[in-house]
Amino acid sequence: MSAADLTGLVLAFVARLITGAQGHWHGCPPKAEQRIYFANHQSHLDWILIWAALPQELRASTRPIAARDYWTASPLRHWITREVFNAVYVSRTRSEDEDPLEPLAEALASGDSLVIFPEGTRGNRGEPQAFKSGLFHLAERFPQVSLVPAWIDNVQRVMPKGEVVPVPILCSVTFGTPIALHRGEDKRAFLDRARQAVLALRDLR
Repeated sequence: MSAADLTGLVLAFVARLITGAQGHWHGCPPKAEQRIYFANHQSHLDWILIWAALPQELRASTRPIAARDYWTASPLRHWITREVFNAVYVSRTRSEDEDPLEPLAEALASGDSLVIFPEGTRGNRGEPQAFKSGLFHLAERFPQVSLVPAWIDNVQRVMPKGEVVPVPILCSVTFGTPIALHRGEDKRAFLDRARQAVLALRDLR
């Protein structure tokens, strides 16, 4: 077993120890198929929580989206996100001619699954902000990829925005019924429907 594999097992154990990392599946089972998991976003721990809630056999092919400036700011963060999580780095500041979706499209084209947060930034409110257009464009380009909504509960209490030390709190991830982009569907209508699919999971356990 490599150092990265061992570190991954340890991090999954720690994440579950701190948060519980309970996964609840409604409308779809944990399955080895290509997926985009899209969820509400309230903490830097969000994608780690989803990763830890997945069965171990799905983690190797499921890649989180990570902000390059934050997750490469130190050698340890960079090594963990690169070697353990195989993260897809995205830039929060980019040139006008740079396509922010290109790293995600490359990952999907290679057969990987993704964990994304369509709000684009973390929020402090109970409901997710309006979804940005990235999910729509990925759904257009990769219609064969299953789009699975997810609701992350309580993680904002583990590591609120601005905090650096996690507090043990029981958290959960609820995975819902996959959605698909309808032929001819308007971008905003699709994004509103995707956001409602996430919100509909809030009260399920």
